[in-house]
Amino acid sequence: MQIKAEEISQIIKGQIKDFESKADLSETGTVISVGDGIARIHGVENCMAMELLEFPSGILGLALNLEADNVGCAVLGNVAGIKEGDIVKRTGKIAEVPVGPEMEGRVVDAVGTPLDGQGPINAKVSSKIEVVAPGVIARKGVHEPCYTGSKAVDAMTPVGRGQRELIIGDRQIGKTSVCVDAIIAQRDTDVHCVYVAIGQKKSTVALVVEALRKNNAMEYTTVVAACASDPAPMQYIAAFAGTSMGEYFRDRGQHSLIVYDDLSKQAVAYRELSLLLRRPPGREAYPGDIFYNHSRLLERSSKVNDELGAGSMTALPIIETQAGDVSAFIPTNVISITDGQVYLEPNLFFSGVRPAINVGLSVSRVGGAAQCKAMKQVAGTLRLDLAQYRELAAFAGFGSDLDAATQAQLTRGERLVEILKQPQYQPLPMPQQICILFAGTKGYLDSLPVETLADYEQDLYTHIASSAPDIFDTLNEQQAIDAALEEKMHATMKAFSETFKASKGLN
Repeated sequence: MQIKAEEISQIIKGQIKDFESKADLSETGTVISVGDGIARIHGVENCMAMELLEFPSGILGLALNLEADNVGCAVLGNVAGIKEGDIVKRTGKIAEVPVGPEMEGRVVDAVGTPLDGQGPINAKVSSKIEVVAPGVIARKGVHEPCYTGSKAVDAMTPVGRGQRELIIGDRQIGKTSVCVDAIIAQRDTDVHCVYVAIGQKKSTVALVVEALRKNNAMEYTTVVAACASDPAPMQYIAAFAGTSMGEYFRDRGQHSLIVYDDLSKQAVAYRELSLLLRRPPGREAYPGDIFYNHSRLLERSSKVNDELGAGSMTALPIIETQAGDVSAFIPTNVISITDGQVYLEPNLFFSGVRPAINVGLSVSRVGGAAQCKAMKQVAGTLRLDLAQYRELAAFAGFGSDLDAATQAQLTRGERLVEILKQPQYQPLPMPQQICILFAGTKGYLDSLPVETLADYEQDLYTHIASSAPDIFDTLNEQQAIDAALEEKMHATMKAFSETFKASKGLN
């Protein structure tokens, strides 16, 4: 049977015609519905999960649901400029953000676009927002301190480089302050910081940026802001984008600190996104993978081994509780992922104890491994002393007669609570923390009225800096208190305490 040349050309033409339409369908698509930050797109057959898609207005979308007949896409911007029938193009890129030292000192959104009006960012490197966390073999035990500058945290719930320490408590009781203090405390260190604001008011983020600028902390900090007015997809991916920025330094043998403020709002954004994408709701209407969302995010904070450069990324995630309920769904999820938590209590906050850290519920699962020897020496019994003081103070409230030993414990506990108080945005270096804790635990404050202790602390630092600066220098160098240094500290404290009492007319 012979086929004519004309028939062959017809067959080839038909195939070419079909080929063009298939190719077109796989690389472009059409918007079939749009609303609430979600666009459904027909076409884009070869689209990948987490791929960026481009709408005619230049807005990008993130492909999240790859279904049989459409793609569910989260719009990273204002949906007002998108309408049904719009042609959507594949970019072929998995979602990524600019990273590197060029990002420091800048305020950017969740896709790395500058928000601070300081011109474009000429970052040389981009990184995918979703990467696999280092495996067990790639990691190393946490063993170096990452000082937060808060006496209460560094003494009782220490944070190490590569650790994840959760900051948890009700709204408006100082969670952000603890984290901003930790960023400011890295001023003279080699730690690069990332602050991720999720679901905050723009005015609140502006105040944080201003506080960092005043304390010269913006020069080594990147602020990623996905504010309350931003769409849910931006609030969801901001945490991942910030993590990629911190990982840049970890993967080059450097150190970074990332603050997520806060992950409960990120969970709400992810719930909104999932429900709009018609994913099945689970407990409290959160999607079934909400735990995986937080675990794959926080697992990326780690201390890597020497072969990989021994870099680290330390995480301080914040979770907001409702009426102190730490046993709710999201709080328990994140508590189980992190290496300890600092629990801030409203009652303590409103009674003037700031930072309002509850000693009983706060814990560091890295503990002594993240403390220098000197801090262990002075703060070893601090947690126990404070816990006993709280118990005794509750009984003493009944007004019964107290024996001398109980009275002494109450006196000591009251003074320890007082010296752990700290003003906002004034983190303390490690040697100064050790000196005031030494004075408290060795009984030099027991005979002083509580209201004079704030003055005593400031005057003590000034006195040591002027008359015995080698105490600070030795603590910095050897990170431990040997017999000679202890003797010198006792002599200095004794002499200073006498002078202070005389100046206040307390003899």
